[in-house]
Amino acid sequence: MSFLTRRRFLQISVGVAATGALALGEDIVILEPNHPILTTFELTFPKLPAAFNGFTIVQLSDFHYDERAAVPIRAAIEIVNGLRPDLIVLTGDFVTVPPLHKILRNERSAAQPAEPCALLLSQLRARLGVVSVLGNHDVDTREASWIVKTLNSHGLRVLRNQSIPIEQGGSRIWISGLDDAWEGDPDIEIALRDVPNNDFVVLLVHEPDFADKMARYPVDLQLSGHSHGGQIWLPGIGAPWLPLFARKYPRGMHQIGNLTLYTNMGLGTIRLPIRLNCPPEITLFTLRRAEAARDAEHPV
Repeated sequence: MSFLTRRRFLQISVGVAATGALALGEDIVILEPNHPILTTFELTFPKLPAAFNGFTIVQLSDFHYDERAAVPIRAAIEIVNGLRPDLIVLTGDFVTVPPLHKILRNERSAAQPAEPCALLLSQLRARLGVVSVLGNHDVDTREASWIVKTLNSHGLRVLRNQSIPIEQGGSRIWISGLDDAWEGDPDIEIALRDVPNNDFVVLLVHEPDFADKMARYPVDLQLSGHSHGGQIWLPGIGAPWLPLFARKYPRGMHQIGNLTLYTNMGLGTIRLPIRLNCPPEITLFTLRRAEAARDAEHPV
């Protein structure tokens, strides 16, 4: 190979590498973070009342609202409203607390995006409305009460160590929500105080690894977020970094004893506005009574 040919070869190689890098950069910064995917599951439970067979829940999480995050949130709202779910649940981190905020004492400014975020999310439509819990960033603003008030005022009801019944067809299930497990004061015993042990319970708590503790209680389904799925997910390796309380169950479906856990990958990003093999996620759950599911598989 002549010197000129080698030089040309290197030029072409550098050009190809640069083109590939630009394409990858466009994908992880522009394309993937702004286009939510819809993940669907049918989950069967023996405790689910027959009247709730086919009940649908949509989960959204980790909004980290700013002007950039508004893009995937708007896209998700359009998709979700087209699904016409029975219930929508939001599993925390409506805002982002910046680094060093405790030193700089800028907590209130960190909480402010809760207002435009709540206004945007108020466009969500479900037959039975929207239920929310706070995330670690929301509580870490030290303005959690103001964020709760803001969300509630826009119809995004916040549960903090509370449970609410949902009734239909003469039967009942419960939606329970905990205060944030990292920055807040979660108390599952207070949350379940008025819930009969044999009733079906869906628990909302921001951090997924809390499931190991929740599996000791009469909770059937836990929905969490927090991890963003890592934001970057490398084949054969996983996420290079995961936050505390999302390192054991960082994404997807898990079974811990009798408890079913799902960790949603969230809509927003934090620190770096990138995603790789980890798109923003909308999750649709269709609940099935175990007996009804068996009947569907083996009709008479």
